[in-house]
Amino acid sequence: MTDITEERGTDMALDRQLEVLAVCGVGMGTSLMLKMTAEDALRSLGVEARVENTDLSTARGMSPDVVIGQGMHTGEIADLAPVVITISDFLDKDGLEAQLRERLTAQGWLS
Repeated sequence: MTDITEERGTDMALDRQLEVLAVCGVGMGTSLMLKMTAEDALRSLGVEARVENTDLSTARGMSPDVVIGQGMHTGEIADLAPVVITISDFLDKDGLEAQLRERLTAQGWLS
């Protein structure tokens, strides 16, 4: 089995799968759309990640590497993960990909 980072030529400095949470108020519709957008963006970056969608209350008890959600939610859980990304368009894969690239690189997880 080929490592996705080798296959796409991306150098992922994290030695394990990235844990990502897509968060919304109820954890159903909006976070599911965001989960699918995040999976596409991460795949484009060559980053191996497990993306889960969840509600705000459940997210508070988790320990992800990255949290993605609307500002009304990420403001409440800003200290939950090393990387917290606020988005406004749940379907903007290119915008999310750019934010992920910048923030994961800053963490040293992507080079």
